Amino acid sequence: MMNSTPLAQLPSGEKIASLGQGTWHFADDPGRRAEEIASIRLGIDLGMTVIDTAEMYGSGAAEALVGEAITGRRGEVFLVDKVLPDHATRAGTLVACEASLGRLGVNHIDLYLLHWRGRIPLVETVAGFAELKRRGMIRHWGVSNLDIDDMVEIVGIAGGGEVQTNQILYNLARRGPEYALLPWLSQHGIPAMAYSPIEQGRLLRSPALQPIARRHDASAAQIALAWVLQHNGVTAIPRAGTLSHVRQNAAARDIELTPGDLDELDRAFPPPTRPRPLEML
Repeated sequence: MMNSTPLAQLPSGEKIASLGQGTWHFADDPGRRAEEIASIRLGIDLGMTVIDTAEMYGSGAAEALVGEAITGRRGEVFLVDKVLPDHATRAGTLVACEASLGRLGVNHIDLYLLHWRGRIPLVETVAGFAELKRRGMIRHWGVSNLDIDDMVEIVGIAGGGEVQTNQILYNLARRGPEYALLPWLSQHGIPAMAYSPIEQGRLLRSPALQPIARRHDASAAQIALAWVLQHNGVTAIPRAGTLSHVRQNAAARDIELTPGDLDELDRAFPPPTRPRPLEML
């Protein structure tokens, strides 16, 4: 079973599913391991083939879980992983990536991200990513949690123009990137990848989502996710640790919010009117 999933285009020209799967907090509870693995596999069946993880998640345990989930299905998956800032020196990225590949049980990562900016100069990280590409350990690289000044800096570095995405906190409650960062990314053809698109479930308590959800015979979570997916140049990687949650996320792709819906959401969650620092979780 393979459902149709809208695609987003990376600067490289490669197209990826606009709705993927996050794995933050996967492998935290051993009792949920089997269902988390089954959830990832179902998500792949449903066309949510972008799978995002990080060396930070469970100190590598999430990577090992993802590796088990994609065994025998590596060719169907666009695998995203992230390096911690303190490991992001030229030499450190090689060591970290090799360790991640070992935990994942794969020979390459499709998209390798700097998890957030730390003390290591970006020029070192870009050089490390270039070496990883040269060795075939990664296919593409990008960043996460970088604000517009950081993005301007990185594309000005030799080789920095190869950045393929900026993974950021973006949802109805966190619309700050709309003021400057998202327009800048769009201008440069770099898609944003939204993590926590449902604000880790907190948006479900918003009364503004309920009437819209009823009109679409959907859940509040599906409306919040559909809102993110309706933005051009934005992909989303919600986490779903149960089979029913995976199916609900997949169904959000079929929700087309009306102009009236969007006006209601703008009133409840006003877009920014001034610059705001990029938020992160």
